[in-house]
Amino acid sequence: MSTEDGVSQQTPEVGHEHPDVTGGWLRPAVFGAMDGLVSNLALIAGVAGGTRAATNSHAVVLAGLAGLAAGAFSMAAGEYTSVASQSEAAAREIERERAEIERHPEHEIRELAEMYAEKGIDEDLALKVAEQVHRDVDNAVRVHAREELGVDPHDLPSPTLAAGSSFVSFALGALVPLLPYLLGANSLLPGLGITLLALFVCGAVVTQLTNRSWFFGGLRQLLLGGAAAGLTYLVGAAVGANLG
Repeated sequence: MSTEDGVSQQTPEVGHEHPDVTGGWLRPAVFGAMDGLVSNLALIAGVAGGTRAATNSHAVVLAGLAGLAAGAFSMAAGEYTSVASQSEAAAREIERERAEIERHPEHEIRELAEMYAEKGIDEDLALKVAEQVHRDVDNAVRVHAREELGVDPHDLPSPTLAAGSSFVSFALGALVPLLPYLLGANSLLPGLGITLLALFVCGAVVTQLTNRSWFFGGLRQLLLGGAAAGLTYLVGAAVGANLG
């Protein structure tokens, strides 16, 4: 762009990037880490409350390791099954859409044009765009899948990625409340402290993908985790007293 004094100026480029919020790893990773922190802290608290013996840390360690392994494998298996089923269902609907496009192309063109018109595009232009989209069957399938099903045929969530993310994040989260015991502690307090801190940090980090404040997100997660641990401790203490 030129100015009156003949000096050429370039218009600055305007652009921005979005984080990947639709992939198959983000939700299971976040959920796995949170679940690992809360569930293993609650499990350890329940065992600690039930044993009521400061020197009986081996029972807490055993329970914590068992909870870590069982929870990580369970989360991975559940995520794999869930995401695989979701992807398979989406693939089935995409194939049905492909069959309709191949059998009734004119009907599908009109359908796509109507969807564009509903978004505010002029009807004549919407029809031209739809016809151009349908020049290639694969492209038409992809556009119809995104418009009608809300999925991209080439970017379906990976069950393996979801399972792996869930397994690793849960194991890391579950290790945090157990770590002080592995380093020689014989009290719940060190593990409780670092786990509540980790929950606050995780809750604050997650808000970077939302419109909540970091303090609100961190405090919410801290309170929820602390409440779960406290209630489980009381249950363990009551059961342990009755069994004793």
